[in-house]
Amino acid sequence: MTARIHLFDTTLRDGAQTTGVDFSLADKIAIAGHLDALGVDYVEGGYPGANPLDTELFREKRTQRARFTAFGMTKRAGRSAANDPGIAALLDAEADAICFVAKAWDYHVRVALEIEPEENLAAIRESVAAAIARGREAMVDCEHFFDGYKANPDYALACARAAYEAGARWVVLCDTNGGTLPSEVAAIVTRVSEVVPGDNLGIHAHDDCGCAVANSLAAIEAGARQVQGTLNGLGERCGNANLVTLIGTLALKPRFAERFATGVTPEALSRLTPVSRAIDELLNRQPNRHAPYVGASAFATKAGIHASAVLKDPKTYEHVEPERVGNLRRVLVSDQGGKSNLRAELERLGLDLGKDDPRLGRMLQVLKEKEALGYAYEGADASFYLLVKRVMGEVPDFFDVERYSVNVERRWNAKGELTTVAEAIVKVRVGDEVLISAAEGNGPVNALDVALRKDLGRYQEPIAGLELIDFKVRIFQGGTDAATRVLVEFRDGDGSRFTTVGVSPNIIDASFEALTDAIDYTLLKAGATA
Repeated sequence: MTARIHLFDTTLRDGAQTTGVDFSLADKIAIAGHLDALGVDYVEGGYPGANPLDTELFREKRTQRARFTAFGMTKRAGRSAANDPGIAALLDAEADAICFVAKAWDYHVRVALEIEPEENLAAIRESVAAAIARGREAMVDCEHFFDGYKANPDYALACARAAYEAGARWVVLCDTNGGTLPSEVAAIVTRVSEVVPGDNLGIHAHDDCGCAVANSLAAIEAGARQVQGTLNGLGERCGNANLVTLIGTLALKPRFAERFATGVTPEALSRLTPVSRAIDELLNRQPNRHAPYVGASAFATKAGIHASAVLKDPKTYEHVEPERVGNLRRVLVSDQGGKSNLRAELERLGLDLGKDDPRLGRMLQVLKEKEALGYAYEGADASFYLLVKRVMGEVPDFFDVERYSVNVERRWNAKGELTTVAEAIVKVRVGDEVLISAAEGNGPVNALDVALRKDLGRYQEPIAGLELIDFKVRIFQGGTDAATRVLVEFRDGDGSRFTTVGVSPNIIDASFEALTDAIDYTLLKAGATA
């Protein structure tokens, strides 16, 4: 028999505490839709009554299948639940469930709330009763539970017992400061399950010592049947337990998959990577390449002997199949790789060269020569494709850049504000036609990009949808006189992304090389001819 694990997502509430993250109403609605489709059981939308955005969010239910959950505090001391405006806002929200946060550490009750311990217990009981009376599923997040238990186990247990006996569907044990270790979590959850049945216990872990996922799994093995987390580990300070990692582990690791079930179907699991990246895209963040299961490097192999083994049998260096979580296998090409890496990457790009093809040796030689100069093709797929095609003699000379210049001027504008303006001029030859374009930009690279793509004659239409979306600079071996490596990420008119690389002692020249590679790649993929 498998036990049901209930997935509770708090991205829209606890994840909103992430430094630099500010959700709009549209953002929250979109994320709720992703979570609903993924198979999460509870989507915590926020704190109605605490701010206008969350109040507006709860004017209607935002999920179809998942239980839409409102978050708020238990009633204030000195008021009844019926006369507490915070409780009223929760009860008026269009939510299936209400999650109350309550202090479970007697130190916080005395210092933060400045009330008697019994008053806190009464607030838990009355708040839960009020939610149930209005037909809502009630749960209680026992804040600072693990620290509270270690300081005063009797009082922490009393808080959990008060919530359960009042009728709370879930009593959630929170490692609010994120400093508890897995062995401690396992022991404490085991003890709590003697007071509150495991079928009513949840875990809410923070990642301040890097143990949030491990702590969540330890709690599940000790009896907890609800696990809380956030997409991509968003959350204040070091973040919350990463629900994406938890979903992958619960679904794919036999230790858990054979004992527990979640609401995430195999089909939904195959969308885990796209969902994870869609959230980062919505937040305008670069996805973590090294994230478990969903990172771009999660199934990437670089060393030659590893690549050779992966080509024979992927199980040699993969703990799960990447396709099951919607990810891809990649065998990277680099100066550490050999022909196995190169052939695997060529195959991924749709280029099938036999192992005895003499062009492989030439490609490998050029690749290693370029990387010795500072080029890196692991993260520059488009430039690698061009390098290969150039060795094969299959990249036409679409255009020649005869010269370019960039001027950066700091000046006062008409409003009396000090601004910096960049101006670029690019002279290109397309066939027998010479074209000169000038443009301004918010920086020298932007100005060059605009000027270069302003007029390329007959090639203008294929590059019309090309958009620069990210720009990274790295120094290669040395100080201010060292080579500079520039990685530029683009999005084309179809929404596909690709990256190019440029290297030069001059950062502008390196950037310009990456820009021209992007145009060549776009034209080549579009089937343009010289």
